[in-house]
This record gives sequence, C-alpha cells and structure tokens, in this order.
Amino acid sequence: MTKRFRKDDDDDNQDARIRTVSRKAAHSRELITSEGGRDSDSDEFDDVSDDDNDLSIDEEGGMMDDEASKPKQNISSRKGLFLSQRDSGTQHHNPTDPKKNENAPNRQRVLMLSSRGITTRHRHLMNDLHALMPHCKKESKLDTKSKLYILNELSELANCNNCLFFESRKHQDLYMWLSKTPNGPSAKFLVQNIQTMDELKLTGNALKGSRPILSFDAAFDSKPEYVLIREMLLQIFGTPRTSRKIKPFFDHVMSFTILDNRIWFRNHQIVEKLDEKDTMQKTTLVEIGPRFCLSLIKIFDNSFSGAGVFESATFVSPNQIRRLAKLETSSAYVSRVADNAKKDVKMAGAVLEEDPLNKVFEDVDTEE
Repeated sequence: MTKRFRKDDDDDNQDARIRTVSRKAAHSRELITSEGGRDSDSDEFDDVSDDDNDLSIDEEGGMMDDEASKPKQNISSRKGLFLSQRDSGTQHHNPTDPKKNENAPNRQRVLMLSSRGITTRHRHLMNDLHALMPHCKKESKLDTKSKLYILNELSELANCNNCLFFESRKHQDLYMWLSKTPNGPSAKFLVQNIQTMDELKLTGNALKGSRPILSFDAAFDSKPEYVLIREMLLQIFGTPRTSRKIKPFFDHVMSFTILDNRIWFRNHQIVEKLDEKDTMQKTTLVEIGPRFCLSLIKIFDNSFSGAGVFESATFVSPNQIRRLAKLETSSAYVSRVADNAKKDVKMAGAVLEEDPLNKVFEDVDTEE
C-alpha cells in the first residue's frame, strides 16, 4: 500500500516537472531579444528547442528532437538556449543610418498654375519652366487673387507637396510664389528681365525630361534667408530620380546666382566635344534659356499666409517706380510752363519806348 502511494507521488512529480518545463519553454520564447537570442530565468532546464522543431517528452521529463534530418541550430552562449533560425542576409532598416537616408525616395511633386490676366510673354515663360520640370503638374488658371489659401487644397488634390504660382498684376507685372504646401514656408518674388526660349533663339538644346544639375552661388550661404530660399529652390526645381517622366541623363545645368539683391536664373546645356588633336574630351556649356531674375519681396511662415518671417528692405514695387517716372514727366511739363511764364514776363519788360521823332512828319501832314 505504501509502495503504491509512492508510485502515485512519482507520477505526480513527473507531471509537475513536465508542466514546469512547458511553462519555462513558453516563457523563454517570449523573451526573444533583438539579436535573435532569448533570455531565461533559470538554467536548470536544458535543451529547450525552437518553435519550428517538433519536440517530444521522454519518460523522465527531458526534451529531445524527433527529426534528426533538420539543420543544426546555433546555440547561444547561455546554456540550454537555442537561437531562432533566420536568414543571415536579412538587413534591418535603421532610420538613423545615413546611408539609408541617402537612398530614401525623394517624392517631390510641383503644382504649377497662374492667375487670370497673364500676358503672352508670361505664359511662354511658364511653359518653358514646365518643359524643364518633368515632375511638375500644370493646372488651369486660378480665378481669385485674394484667397490664395485655396492653392493648398488644390495641391493636396493633385498629390503635390510644392506649389509654383504665377500672379499677374495690371497685365504687366509678374509675381512668383514658391511654397511648401500645406504647412509652408512660402516666398514671394517679383519676376523681372524675362526672356523666353523663343525670344533668345540660342543654339543650346537638352533632352526633354532629363534631370538637371542645380548650381547655386556661394552667396546663398551669406544670409539665413538665402539659405531657406536655396532649400526651396532645390526641392522645387530639382527633379527626383523616382519621377515617372524623367530620362536617366544629366545634360543641362540650372544656375542660380545672386547679384544686386536679385537671383538670376540661367539654363545651360552640357556639351562634350572630342578634339582630334588633343584626344581629350572637353566639356563646355551652351545656353538654352529661358532667362529671368527674381527680386525677393517677403517670406511667410505658412503656405500663402501666416506671419512675415523676412521682408526685403531694398525692394521697390513697380507701382512706385512708375509713379516716380510719371512725376519726372510731369515735372518736366511744369518746368516748361514755368519757363513760358518767365518768358512772357521778360517780353513784357523788354518793350521799347516810343521815339518822339517818329511824329515829326505826322505834324507836317496835319498842317497841310
């Protein structure tokens, strides 16, 4: 009778041991580390295998493999723990890795549109820029000039994160808006000295859809507002390599130069010539067009709205220039009228006195 009770106790101890082993194995699987290993609370249980292996329990509560044909697993430095099988060639993405950030896709899309009342020359300039930017999407004209925040919604509908807006005033002045939609910032420029491709008729020519090389003057590092503008120009005019309409070539250069508080734009073709005598490949630049310069007016915190971050102190509006020119013209007229009045006064004071000898013969005639 006593022996029977001892046998039952042994069976109960064996069942408890099996449950403990199962519980420890499940707990160790939950503690898998990022390196592929796992941590365990106790080292008294050995040979705990991975989930992918079929395991069986022997009579004494140990763990053993059923399939010997399976590949041998890597054993960690800690006793009784196996590393999970994984592909050694698998690479995990680290967001702080600079190499990964360099290869990150550049999804820059630009929405280009203009306001009502744009002139023919301004429209030709916009078409030239659209031809140079394969990642740009052209939209119809905007009816309003006061509610520019609508452009943020249009950019969102067009799946664009940049906006290039041409605003025409008085059918003669052209303003260009550069904006990062929908949160900003945005910058407003006055476009001057416009010369389109049709007007220049230069010999340079580039493949349509090719990617440009952007060249910036060293003066862009002199002031913080120029640093911001350079980054905006880089994201708007720089064609991303993931664009669908691009050609895998770099055959033209877009240069941005600062002179007289203005940003001058030029577009050149890269021409490689092979000299028969020198046998060295010479690279030259041939201008394509168009040409224009940008005068910075103001930089805003948000997209087409918000507080003014920077305002140019040297900018003079075209209306003020025309007003001064009109004043010069009117001042010339006023001075001419004043000169005529002085002439009348002078002529009035220059009247000769009457000569008394002129009446001598008149008296003789009256006596006869």
